[in-house]
Amino acid sequence: MSSAGNPTVPNRRGGLVVISGPSGAGKSTVVRKLLVNCPLPLVLSVSATTRQPRQGEVDGVDYHFLSREEFQQRREAGQFLECKEVFGGGHWYGTLQSEVTAGLNANKWLILEIDVQGAMSVLETHPKTVTIFVHSGSLEELERRLRQRGTESEAQLQRRLEVARQELTYLDRYQYSIINNDVSQAAREICEILARHGAHA
Repeated sequence: MSSAGNPTVPNRRGGLVVISGPSGAGKSTVVRKLLVNCPLPLVLSVSATTRQPRQGEVDGVDYHFLSREEFQQRREAGQFLECKEVFGGGHWYGTLQSEVTAGLNANKWLILEIDVQGAMSVLETHPKTVTIFVHSGSLEELERRLRQRGTESEAQLQRRLEVARQELTYLDRYQYSIINNDVSQAAREICEILARHGAHA
């Protein structure tokens, strides 16, 4: 991908950014690197979830931890931009409208790290969202990385690969495709994309 524009130039306007990609492709690592190294006004949207906090997780920082009852009340009140029940775990995850409003009102680039179904929901109401798909380049490479990680059983691994297959069918619905062979390079490419969008806003 060619570099265009200077990311150190403050952009005049932010917007919504959706970053999706298969589990194991390293998108969360890329997003963390992007937030640290990119000089643009970026903020990561904090998702809401019904699952319990894991050790070290902080409410309002890692997630907004909601009871199932509160989550459903907010869902019925239309307070989510997108939400879904994750297969297998039975927990709900979603993006609160308040997170989006606060980020956009502050002229930030608000990053939503969500799955492809969530991304399609966001595009229905925010068609100018910048969409970026981070992946490993092939299912074979993704499988290699997942096996190297060694954190899943064979059944879980096969389930992740099947989900990845389905997610990759949405690749052409995204504006940008980033192959994550090098985390720093992938983060730099995303920063350059946003710098271009900001300059042309």
